[in-house]
Amino acid sequence: MTGKKTAVRVKRVAKGKRPQYFSDPAIDKLLWVSVTLAQELAVTRERLDSVERLLAARGVLKAGAVDAYAPTPAVAAVRDQGRADFIARVLRVVEAELEEVTGEGQPGSQQDVIDAVSR
Repeated sequence: MTGKKTAVRVKRVAKGKRPQYFSDPAIDKLLWVSVTLAQELAVTRERLDSVERLLAARGVLKAGAVDAYAPTPAVAAVRDQGRADFIARVLRVVEAELEEVTGEGQPGSQQDVIDAVSR
């Protein structure tokens, strides 16, 4: 077999306790949120630049067309869900601590308890 081999990429997940760099763990969490946002933004910018360059090179997209685009309500709904998923990923470390402190499935407020009992 003389064909080119394609490397298999397996998503890596860190095991064990997360290292702490600052004396206040909240600062570490903020750092992780910031780094995650920076990664997401860098990838998005590179991909968007690639798409715009490819489309412009093929004469499919005119300069300024992306800025002038107005999404339909259906597209806006898909974007809203994508944005919610993105925010959940970015704030994952904060949410994990909140669940740890409050206990998963625990009511978040006094009103939540009242609503649950009233059903």
